[in-house]
Amino acid sequence: MRYNKLQDWLTWQESLNPKEIDLGLDRVSQVFKSLNFSADFFCPVITVAGTNGKGSTVAFIESILKQSNISVGSYTSPHLFKYNERFKINQQAVSDDVLCEAFDVIDQARGDVPLTYFEFATLAALVIFKKFQVDVVLLEVGLGGRLDAVNVIDANVAVITSIAIDHIDWLGDDIELIGREKAGIMRPGKPAVVSIFKAPESLLKYAEEHKVKLITLGKDYLYQGLGNNSWQLKAANFYLSDLPVPALKGGFQIQNAAAAIMAISLLELPQKLDSSTVAKGLQKVSLAGRYQQICESPRVIVDVAHNEQSARMLSNTLGENPVKGKTIAVVAMLADKEVGKVLAAVQPEIDHWVSAGFLTSRAMSSKNLAQAVRAVHTNVKLSVCESVTEACVKARTLASEEDRIIVFGSFYTVSEATAYFNQCNDN
Repeated sequence: MRYNKLQDWLTWQESLNPKEIDLGLDRVSQVFKSLNFSADFFCPVITVAGTNGKGSTVAFIESILKQSNISVGSYTSPHLFKYNERFKINQQAVSDDVLCEAFDVIDQARGDVPLTYFEFATLAALVIFKKFQVDVVLLEVGLGGRLDAVNVIDANVAVITSIAIDHIDWLGDDIELIGREKAGIMRPGKPAVVSIFKAPESLLKYAEEHKVKLITLGKDYLYQGLGNNSWQLKAANFYLSDLPVPALKGGFQIQNAAAAIMAISLLELPQKLDSSTVAKGLQKVSLAGRYQQICESPRVIVDVAHNEQSARMLSNTLGENPVKGKTIAVVAMLADKEVGKVLAAVQPEIDHWVSAGFLTSRAMSSKNLAQAVRAVHTNVKLSVCESVTEACVKARTLASEEDRIIVFGSFYTVSEATAYFNQCNDN
């Protein structure tokens, strides 16, 4: 084995390919074949793509399957706190030893193929799921769809959660082009759940050209709130009523939950969907960093929202859950995001901004972020801090018991803030 420690493996993988992101299936396909895998995996696979909602949808599927006593392996990215979070068996992250063993298998099979960090992880996930002989595999697309490493597998069911502008440097700023990229995870003759009321024409055309069995929101299935914190889901092959509102906050989560239920219903599983099992799955679901309250006094909420669409969802959720006092925002973002549009979407709900930076080459400096805040609204209360931790300290000094702090802008932002507030809670 090349290395015995996980961190040594990860450091080495980062240097294996000079490009952090290098889209394409040639390298991963070559090693995939060397591992004696085939595009038809040993168990049913659900692949999930989308600009927002991927992680939540995977979490819903995981939770419902677990409640059904169906073993499930999930591969997601990025991680918030620990690399192992990307690889889960029945909702539990795998150990360092399991990862090191999988990496060794990939290393032996790759020859001199310069896999990227993400490609190495994707192949390791497949090795791990085969090792544990799970009943169902969930693969979350990292970027785009058509050229993403997880697309080396022919999914039994594809799910597309949303399509919006993000990752402009790689996917462009045209919804139709992005729609075509997302559509690339769909397969001829296989079902694809499209959790979008008005899907891009490029996606619909791709599905028609490749004879995909489209299951679209508003046409083939529909969800409806019933009041009293319940909702119903209607589809051609089943009807579920009096479902509980999901444990994940935000009205949009019902849309993700509906897509998750539809995806499971399309799998060839030994048992049919049971309403009580689905209900338990919705109530027991958890996902760090999605409108998650991590501190009570003052109330602190973290959210990984980092594009305009997710920022609008965050703004709506803040509005649906008002507080007596003011709302203080701690924000730090990557420079390659549509920063102005993100800030503008959340601005109506914020009384005081605290801008920050973090240690990565792609980060926007706290000073430039502060300028972006001013550009959105010149007459705002604004504090500028170098780091997320420093910004959290500042936000705490500004907050009274009736106020709340919302931390958002990036996975990096949420990770650092959560570590800080956890330390405060421990003390």
